Amino acid sequence: MREPIIRLFEAHFGAPPASVVALRGDGSNRRYYRLTGPAEETAIGAEGPDHEENRAFLSYSRSLRECGLPVPEIYGEDQARGVWLEEDLGDTTLFDALVQAREREGSPFPASMLELYRRVIEVLPRIQVEGGRVVDFGLAYPRAAFDRQSIAWDLNYFKYHFLKLAHIPFNEARLEEDFQVVADFLLRADGSHFMYRDFQSRNIMIRDGEPWFIDYQGGRRGALQYDVASLLYDAKAAIPEIAREQLLAWYLAALGEYVSFDEEEFRELLRGFVVIRIMQAMGAYGYRGFFERKPRFLQSVPHAARNLARILDVGLPFRAPELEQVFRRIVDRWADVEAGSPFPGLTVHVGSFSYRRGYPEDEEGHGGGYVFDCRALPNPGRYPEYADRSGRDRDVAEFIEARAEAQAYWEHVCALIDAQVTEYLRRGFTALTVWFGCTGGQHRSVYMAERLSRHLRERFPQVRVRLTHREEPSWPGITQSGAPAGAD
Repeated sequence: MREPIIRLFEAHFGAPPASVVALRGDGSNRRYYRLTGPAEETAIGAEGPDHEENRAFLSYSRSLRECGLPVPEIYGEDQARGVWLEEDLGDTTLFDALVQAREREGSPFPASMLELYRRVIEVLPRIQVEGGRVVDFGLAYPRAAFDRQSIAWDLNYFKYHFLKLAHIPFNEARLEEDFQVVADFLLRADGSHFMYRDFQSRNIMIRDGEPWFIDYQGGRRGALQYDVASLLYDAKAAIPEIAREQLLAWYLAALGEYVSFDEEEFRELLRGFVVIRIMQAMGAYGYRGFFERKPRFLQSVPHAARNLARILDVGLPFRAPELEQVFRRIVDRWADVEAGSPFPGLTVHVGSFSYRRGYPEDEEGHGGGYVFDCRALPNPGRYPEYADRSGRDRDVAEFIEARAEAQAYWEHVCALIDAQVTEYLRRGFTALTVWFGCTGGQHRSVYMAERLSRHLRERFPQVRVRLTHREEPSWPGITQSGAPAGAD
């Protein structure tokens, strides 16, 4: 695909490029190149595999540019081949500028960034309102509006690509009921403006100290609140509450120059859009991180969990008890993890599973670990009094511990894992996985996983231990809270 891009460069600048350098890709399937001419003139060549998405981006770019908005000029295109040539806006994103300021000033959100963010957020109303008047929503892809269908897609993206891949237990029927409540709440907002869709720090370039905007190809008709939520709750940017409030006040003042609105109602609806934007982003983190095995996307999960913690402190703007419970489980697992990595230092992920559903996925991304087969141990599940219990229950534990073969099994496992953890700590490794499997994933494997987790926390206090019972939501007699029925 470089040849069509080179021809576009030569047609625009009058000479072929002296160099073509591939640029690091983002989370999409598009490819980018920097072309440099003999007189040091530069441009960005792009290749997109989705022709409808390409068409939307090119059309939006020309419409927004004609309004005088700071988006890249399109120098040329070959839509049949899925390539185009656009203005080079440099290499510094808003997030890059924030990281550099953090290193320079030693602050999570340096004061110098507030003014830059102000310039960004004061342009947003122009993009939303003026853009909404000029862009061709007939080319919007994959949906012309952020309507009930779009909302459902985002909610299910969160469910299937984050909750299920991260093994967060939930009651699906009750969660779907809550999803309808969320959709009803969001659809109260005025959805007649241009919704940028992914208005966050990595999609804003900084050139000569001024913001320029890219990656709006997913734009559609929608509510003003969505893009504000995207920027202010951008996970790794971690904007503090006091700065969020100041930025929101500046945004609302700028918005008032274009449209009339009720500020109290706007703020109330914004709370709901913050929720769905975080959910949509977490779906992306799960898809890219757990499914596509790109660990850097998982680095944003603790930041998103802390945002959820703050939302829960204030309270959801709608009644959604199952969704709230899901959020609390995410917060419990990730919110206390330090910035920079979802698994700093050494994390040992201990889990139980049923062989009926196959081996567990390698969600840590390091390609290995231990899987111990518990099926040769005596099975409490064969006895009616234990059928509705789990390996967490004291009577089940006593049944297993009374068997000499189970004690011998435990001693071998314990010695092996202790030696491995000791060596991993010495060598600075960051992840170890230990799974226990049995027939149903409810009794023997659960008991061993629970026992090893307790042992590791006592033996190695510097190690973070994560415990997962993969089959927990389907255990007979188990409540949706994840605790055995009747347990405290």
